[in-house]
Amino acid sequence: MAITINLRYKGQNGSALRFAEEMLNSGTVDMIRAEKGNLRYEYFRSLDDPETILLIDSWESQEALDIHHASPMMTTIAKLREKYDLHMTVERYISAESPESENQFIRQ
Repeated sequence: MAITINLRYKGQNGSALRFAEEMLNSGTVDMIRAEKGNLRYEYFRSLDDPETILLIDSWESQEALDIHHASPMMTTIAKLREKYDLHMTVERYISAESPESENQFIRQ
C-alpha cells in the first residue's frame, strides 16, 4: 500500500520554480530519494499556471513517510519554503489495485 502526496507549491515571480531548482541543485532531492521507503520525489511545472509547481511524493508505507517527516530534511524544506514565500495545497492518495477493465486504456 503506497502513499502518494501531491503538493502544489504556489509563489510569485517564479519563486516556486526557484524553490524546486534549489531543492534539486542543493542535493536535497537526491537525499530524499535515497531515504528508505521513498518511491518517487519529482517536480513538475504547470502548463496552466507558471507560478505553480507540483511535487509528486510517494512512499512505501506510512511508517516510511513518518520517518521522513521526523528527519532534519523537513527543517531544510520548511526554511526553503519560507525563503521563497510559498503557499501549498496537499492531496493524499493511497494506492489501490486497478480494475482489469481499466487496463484497456493504458498504453505500455
